[in-house]
Amino acid sequence: MSTYTTDRASPFTRAVISSMRKLYPEALADKSWDNTGLLLEAPFDPIRRQMNSVLLTIDLTKAVADEAIQRKDCVVVAYRTQDLQRGLKSLTLSDYQQQSLLRLALEGISVYSPHTAVDAAPGGLADWLADIVTGHLPDPEPATHTANQKEAEETIPEETNGNEETIQEEVDGNEGSGVQTPTEQPTEGKKKPQRPRPIMRRTYSKPTYPTHQPVDVSETDLKTSSVDHTRSVISPVTGVEGFEGAGMGRLITFSEPQPLTHLVERIAHGVGSPKGFPLAIPQGKQVEDIQIRSVGVSAGSGHSVLKGVKADLLFTGELSHHEALAATEKGQCVITLFHSNSERGFLSSVLKDKLTKTLKEEWERIRKEVAEEGNLTEDWEDAVKDEDVLVECSQQDRDPYGVVILESSKQEGKPMR
Repeated sequence: MSTYTTDRASPFTRAVISSMRKLYPEALADKSWDNTGLLLEAPFDPIRRQMNSVLLTIDLTKAVADEAIQRKDCVVVAYRTQDLQRGLKSLTLSDYQQQSLLRLALEGISVYSPHTAVDAAPGGLADWLADIVTGHLPDPEPATHTANQKEAEETIPEETNGNEETIQEEVDGNEGSGVQTPTEQPTEGKKKPQRPRPIMRRTYSKPTYPTHQPVDVSETDLKTSSVDHTRSVISPVTGVEGFEGAGMGRLITFSEPQPLTHLVERIAHGVGSPKGFPLAIPQGKQVEDIQIRSVGVSAGSGHSVLKGVKADLLFTGELSHHEALAATEKGQCVITLFHSNSERGFLSSVLKDKLTKTLKEEWERIRKEVAEEGNLTEDWEDAVKDEDVLVECSQQDRDPYGVVILESSKQEGKPMR
């Protein structure tokens, strides 16, 4: 006989929670505002027992919830959950994220969020970004430079590759010319026909996003953390045993100055080869002439961590217009990645393997504990007999912003100076 328990989560959920807390203790998180840990604990329903699988995501969206439900995952580890960062007064279907949480609970799927605990942990998100910046591409590293007007015109593709969408812009080239065309023969009592308008076609690429695949050195040739440097924590977190050296952000100082163009290439390789990302430099300078001795690194929205940091380059997920402007006015450069693109690659490159290894050990331990409790129903016995462990990254998770590139018109404006 099946027994639906309303007071306990599945034993596999317990193993996932224990594993995440071992890797990224909640004590590392910035509790002044961040809400981390087990945010949704779904009761164990043996009739609809989920797979022993975990789905990793940065944001918990409707598409990710649909994916988890279809896959029958047991737990979603969501780096952050926007609605649950603040206190809730109600749970209703009218709010998109609350709707996802309610649907997941109905299916018996729990949600765990580590957020800033991952940022602060040694070997966590901040160090992953620092490893990318201090990586090395095969000699000679690409001599990236800013395209001038002539180069931009020469590199315009003559044909599209089938992945583009066309936007037509109508331009009235005859208005006010005083020239009457054959279509302009007015008839008494009838409306004067419109003059023909020439059409200018501009072709844009579809939005592109960084790949979900982990950084593969054999494919990208990026050897992470191989350039000589020193590294320190910007905002230390102390008092967590076994996690000495934890804290928010990293300050990197290179032994020898690095060309900014080389750092741009390393970052592009390391975060999944996006088609582009924002770069801010002081006015009057050229990208190819800038040398970087120090880098301040912070994932996500980095202003609170990087403000006041004296570094040649600020590397983060996003800064506001005014924050970036203030940095360039002080002579600093800024690279941002559209917030979550500074975080997502960590899931496939680091967290997936780390959690898989730890979870296998924890699941073996908890299976034995539960079995030793005795008096188990048949459903609970079946649950603890299942040895499987699977950790996967969401294929639906992505940043809201993609990069759209103007494919078939001449460069307008001036190269960055």
